[in-house]
Amino acid sequence: MSKISAKLVKELRDRTGLGMMECKKALEETGGDIETAIDNLRKSGQAKAAKKAGNIAADGAIVIAQEGNKAILLEVNCQTDFVAKDDNFTAFANKVAELALANNTTDAAAIAELDYDGQTVEEARVALVQKIGENIQVRRAKIIEGDNLASYRHGLRIGVVVSTEGGDEENGKSLAMHIAAFNPVAVNDTDVPADILAREKEIAEAKARESGKPDNIIEKMIEGSLRKYLDEVVLVRQAYVMDNDKKVGDVLKADGVTVKEFVRFEVGEGIEKKEEDFAAEVAAAQAAAAK
Repeated sequence: MSKISAKLVKELRDRTGLGMMECKKALEETGGDIETAIDNLRKSGQAKAAKKAGNIAADGAIVIAQEGNKAILLEVNCQTDFVAKDDNFTAFANKVAELALANNTTDAAAIAELDYDGQTVEEARVALVQKIGENIQVRRAKIIEGDNLASYRHGLRIGVVVSTEGGDEENGKSLAMHIAAFNPVAVNDTDVPADILAREKEIAEAKARESGKPDNIIEKMIEGSLRKYLDEVVLVRQAYVMDNDKKVGDVLKADGVTVKEFVRFEVGEGIEKKEEDFAAEVAAAQAAAAK
């Protein structure tokens, strides 16, 4: 077997992003044929990606793309915030958002099959898993349309797009920032999902009955609790982030703005995260090394 030069190893590393030893081994297995080595690494990447798929990906980024009167929010997950800040991860997430918007699709399975520079999004995802070494998943997307769209992204973790009638760019941006900060569930009382309201009423009633007061008093306590809840979660009832002395509804009315729809994504919502026991992990590693 001919000796594998450091220059060839470096070229393979630059083209794949893998470690030096892994690249050297791949080249040794192919007798220095770099193209075959790349093909083999891509094939092995499928297996590696499958192994990584069992890892919980609860970190990541929310990205926003807009074209004309249509915008998309997309969540792409990884396992650590370190990877979420990686340029390769960011480029992948942004491109997938643009592709999904251009193809007007929010279905994860459909997004996976979209063309990504001559390969599918899924193939690009697998290659990225191989390169970075973490599970990466395109989790969800939402498209919102409107003549007046405003967006705001708070770091990597929270993204908002809001559609309004009336107002200007400044109004829209401030409103999107408010939604990012206060996380309303609906624009108006009537938009609050019935199941959420029923659950809150049940909780309020249980607490009220613990007081032992008469039914007529309990009913008023329940009404008060629900009113307080709606003040917290309904957009127009919330204290405005830019001026806490004003309600959002009053600010919107004064500015001649009507909120038609909004979407707010936060990284990892609803994903059950694994509780890490670092001491146990170290102990397990030491035990394995001692064998």
